[in-house]
Amino acid sequence: MSFSIGLVGAGQFAPSFLRLWLAHPDVTDVRLTDVLPDRMAEMAARFGISTTYQSFEEMLNSDVDAVAIFTQRWLHGEMAIQALEAGKHVYSTVPMAIEADQIARIIELVRETGLTYMMGETSFYYPSSVYCRERLAKGDFGRVFYSEGDYVHDMDLGFYSAYQYSGGEKWKEVASFPPMLYPTHAVGNVLSVTGQYATHVSCIGVKDDRGDGVFDKEVSQFDNDFSNATALFKLADGGVMRTNEMRRVGYPSHIRESRLRIFGTEGSFEQLAETSVWQTKQGVEDITDLLKTSPSGSLDDEDIRHVDPALRDAFRSGLAPVHDRSRLPTEFTGLHNGHDGSHHYLADDFARAVTDRTIPPVNAWVAARYTLPGIVAHQSALQGGVQLEIPDHGDAPAA
Repeated sequence: MSFSIGLVGAGQFAPSFLRLWLAHPDVTDVRLTDVLPDRMAEMAARFGISTTYQSFEEMLNSDVDAVAIFTQRWLHGEMAIQALEAGKHVYSTVPMAIEADQIARIIELVRETGLTYMMGETSFYYPSSVYCRERLAKGDFGRVFYSEGDYVHDMDLGFYSAYQYSGGEKWKEVASFPPMLYPTHAVGNVLSVTGQYATHVSCIGVKDDRGDGVFDKEVSQFDNDFSNATALFKLADGGVMRTNEMRRVGYPSHIRESRLRIFGTEGSFEQLAETSVWQTKQGVEDITDLLKTSPSGSLDDEDIRHVDPALRDAFRSGLAPVHDRSRLPTEFTGLHNGHDGSHHYLADDFARAVTDRTIPPVNAWVAARYTLPGIVAHQSALQGGVQLEIPDHGDAPAA
């Protein structure tokens, strides 16, 4: 079965996936909508998209089979619910939602309807995650008892311009988005390796002191003044996970945004900005080259002209030696990739799930386990770090 897909949001991220789904052999038609008509018209003309809609609601009332949500991060949950209720398959950028009730409703709808839901979490496909999953499957870690996943991205390195592009005149109101409500790159990086889930969390938030109107409670749409936060999680197997969400930090996030550390009784893995190592009781092996991605296009490409230069490397980072290229459609050969080679796999896994009626890797149940820990962590931080229990919706059904 082939299918049509409608992208919601003609912003900075959409072009990367427009080209991939236009090329995918199982996608018959790609459509588009955006709240800014001029932006939508320009993108539709550039990509040869013949069907556009004046609103999300108009798209949902059409015969399109699936929707891909590329809107502002606090809108994803409610839009995914609307789409599932309208009988559409859903691909959603991260996070899944910012409220626990929205996550529960999405899972309920997927279970009731049998529709495909997939969250586009890039870290599942990072070279570091792929490498560590392989070593864990071989038993090389022994028992994993402690892990860290960090999303270390300073506001000065591209985020100011990104919020200005998407937020318009009131961009400062939304640039204060609570760091722990964007947890999936950090949490997912760890859990995609271990297959565990978090049961409890204690989190400390660091109040911002820049004084520029961002992370200012008097300005913030989210009543938020945390720019950095650190959370300690208890996992279902008794292990420990720590994550950091940092927006004010002296760190080269344009080189690597997400860092992974996995410690086991027999082996461990650690990343710095430019170095990755495998370690045992006998010594250290530098595996940087094995995980190093190759550029997949020019930094001056038309598709990313609206992206801040500090973010462009991420939008053009391709596959690494550890990636399995053979499982991707041949039609993707030579097309731009991004975010450590994840774009090709994300686009293909969603298409495969819809056409083959299979459950994608980052399905609704997995997405909940990547997202809910951050939502509860933010509540913990607001209460001074008190330990809170994290709800769990269980494993995805077998079929």
